[in-house]
This record gives sequence, C-alpha cells and structure tokens, in this order.
Amino acid sequence: QVQLVESGGGLVQPGGSLRLSCAASGRIFSIYAAGWYRQAPGKQRDLVAFISSGGVTNYADSVKGRFTISRDNAKNTVSLQMNSLKPEDTAVYYCNADIATMTLRYTYWGQGTQVTVSS
Repeated sequence: QVQLVESGGGLVQPGGSLRLSCAASGRIFSIYAAGWYRQAPGKQRDLVAFISSGGVTNYADSVKGRFTISRDNAKNTVSLQMNSLKPEDTAVYYCNADIATMTLRYTYWGQGTQVTVSS
C-alpha cells in the first residue's frame, strides 16, 4: 500500500528553475536510497541524481552544478531543485526509492512528472 507521488513539474523558460517533490505515503518504516531519473521520448531512462540513506549524493555530469537532490526523512519526501534549466532537460522525471515497511523492503517508482523547458 506504499505510494510514491511526484509533483512540481511544468513548463519553464530556459534559465528558469523548478523544484520537484516526491512524497511517499503508507505504513513506511524507513526510506533508504532514493534517486531521480528522467526519460525523453525515444531515449532510455537515465539516473539524474542519487542520494543515499546517509545523505551522500551523486549527479549525472549533465546536471552537476545546476541540480540539487535532498531528502526530508521526517516528512518522507525527496526533492530535486533544478536551476539554470536548459531545453535538453526536457523529459519526464521519475522518483525512485528503496522503502521498507514492517513486512517488506521494495523499490518503488513514482508515476512521473513532465518537465518542459522552452521559450
């Protein structure tokens, strides 16, 4: 019954900013590693940013210095701050998280949220 819901996508001009949020709900015991992925039409789904349970982060070279991943364990959320957006950032962005309940540990995906960077 765990759900992972993304929000914050939309249309933004080049150079603009967006903040994506991923909220987990259900009988959650703990969220371990989490990440943001993106997929453009006709392309594979690639990792954009990663954050470990201890807060260690890693980014794709294409977004380093522009994107920041963070987490709020108390609120069961993972966010992605996206600055200096470029048209090539246009894609569907997906949240992924390793979540443990009282009965199992499983990797969940969000439904995806569209980010469009265009004039």
